[in-house]
Amino acid sequence: MQVAPSKPPPLQFLAGEFVISAGCVLFRHNPDSPSNGLEVCILRHLDKDQYTLPKGRKDRGETIEAAAARETFEETGYKCSLWPNRIPTRAPAPGVNNVHTVEVVDNLVEPIAVTIRQPDGKVIFWYIALVEEGVEKQEGTQMESENYKSEFLAVNRALDILTSQSDREIVKKAYDIVVQKGRL
Repeated sequence: MQVAPSKPPPLQFLAGEFVISAGCVLFRHNPDSPSNGLEVCILRHLDKDQYTLPKGRKDRGETIEAAAARETFEETGYKCSLWPNRIPTRAPAPGVNNVHTVEVVDNLVEPIAVTIRQPDGKVIFWYIALVEEGVEKQEGTQMESENYKSEFLAVNRALDILTSQSDREIVKKAYDIVVQKGRL
C-alpha cells in the first residue's frame, strides 16, 4: 500500500525533541487604567533587559492549564485564575463530530493562541488569566535561575515595550477577547 504524503508536510517533533510550555496574559482591574479599566502584567528580564509574558515548562503529569497558572504565579508573584472566555474553536462539543467546523463558544477555558518555536520544538499554549480578587504580590516565587520584575501596565504601554512581536500579538488578541465579552 502506498502512503500519500501530507500536504503541507507536518511539523513533527518526537518524544525528547519538544517541550510543552504554557503561559498567560494576566490582567487585573484598575479603574484608573485607560485600557477599559484593565492592566496587563509583563515581565522585565533584568539580565537581558527584555520584556516578555509569563510562561514556562509543564511539569510531568501536570495539565497544561495548571502549568499556565503555576508558571504565571511563579514568575509574576500573583495568584491568578484562568478566565473562561468567548473564542472561536475547532474543538467539538463532547460526543459531537463537527468535522473541523469553527464555532464561537462562550465560557471556555481554552488556549487563545499556540506558539511553536523552531528549531527547539517549544510549544507554548497561551491563556487569559485574572489576578484573584484581593491578592497582593508575593515575593520569592521565582526559580533560582529566574530574574524577572513583574509590573502591570496599560495595554497600549505593554504593547509598546514587549520585546517579541509574537507576545504583542498575543496580548492584543487577549485584550480584544476580553473587551468583546465586556468584562473579566
